[in-house]
Amino acid sequence: MALIPATILTGFLGSGKTTLLQRVLKEAHGQKIAVVENEFGEESIDNEILVNDTEEQIIQLNNGCVCCTIREDLRTTLQLLAAKKRQGLLDFERVVIETTGLADPGPVTQTFFMDDEIAESYLLDSIITLVDAKHANQQLDERQEARRQVGFADQIFLSKTDLVAKEEVEALIHRLKHMNPRAPQKAVHFGAVPISEVFDLRGFNLNAKLEIDPDFLNADEHDHDHGHDHDHHHHDHEHGEHCDHPHHHHHDDDVKSFVFKSERAFDPAKLEDFLGAIVNIYGPRMLRYKGVLNMKGTDRKVIFQGVHQLMGSDLGPEWGPQEQRLSKMVFIGIDLPKDILVQGLQQSLV
Repeated sequence: MALIPATILTGFLGSGKTTLLQRVLKEAHGQKIAVVENEFGEESIDNEILVNDTEEQIIQLNNGCVCCTIREDLRTTLQLLAAKKRQGLLDFERVVIETTGLADPGPVTQTFFMDDEIAESYLLDSIITLVDAKHANQQLDERQEARRQVGFADQIFLSKTDLVAKEEVEALIHRLKHMNPRAPQKAVHFGAVPISEVFDLRGFNLNAKLEIDPDFLNADEHDHDHGHDHDHHHHDHEHGEHCDHPHHHHHDDDVKSFVFKSERAFDPAKLEDFLGAIVNIYGPRMLRYKGVLNMKGTDRKVIFQGVHQLMGSDLGPEWGPQEQRLSKMVFIGIDLPKDILVQGLQQSLV
């Protein structure tokens, strides 16, 4: 049986997860989706779409979608769904897990890698995080769960941008990009997102292109003390337009990211030793990390990524004849010791 793609949908309370889900479930895209709700006394989809007094754990909707509420742990529910699909009792093509607004996506993500039975049935596609533009700054300031949800994201959808001034939205986008430069951000209106931007994003596919603009972060390192020109292309300012950056720097979030780049090749043994040691010590604080590496001894790119203590690598395509063999890695985590990481990575180069 082909692996069942799974999407984790996360976001703080009131960010619009249920609105997005309802839209996905009702849209006539012809896909049969199983939705798993991690209930936590929050208002669930059931109130809107389903009858509420049902004791059934799994409900088949009239458009072929399936909804289930987790009464046990996620693992049991996913195993049950896969078993029913194999037996022909349930017909669905993919799973969406809606986490509660207070959830840390880490343990949910790890379920897909640590449990052999789950790994044999499911393929984790991506983590989508909804951010409520109106309340985001306060939530990010006060709640680590909200910051972690941003750090884990493969795709960020901004809701309620129509309720906020354009400058505030721009400042928020900038802040989120510092926390997680590898997740594209997109404003959504009442959950109106094309299905192609929700599913099959392949955020956990090792061969997925490393979509980050590393210069975005470098530009900010210098705190703008030598003219603004180098930074203009990120902000769409006309030259001569006032560009007031300091308000971006009020937030000293504990979830941060940094990018490491090198034109020298890595020594495979040294790098493996170093990353193994780092993950042992800082694993719980490392949310997502990913890279395309130039390794000594192979003409192919080495693609690696990890979540917390779990890390994997794969041989990618060959470096093109004209292509610069540049290693690029991005680390997203909670108070990560950037200097230690950079020093260790430099010492792992040939």
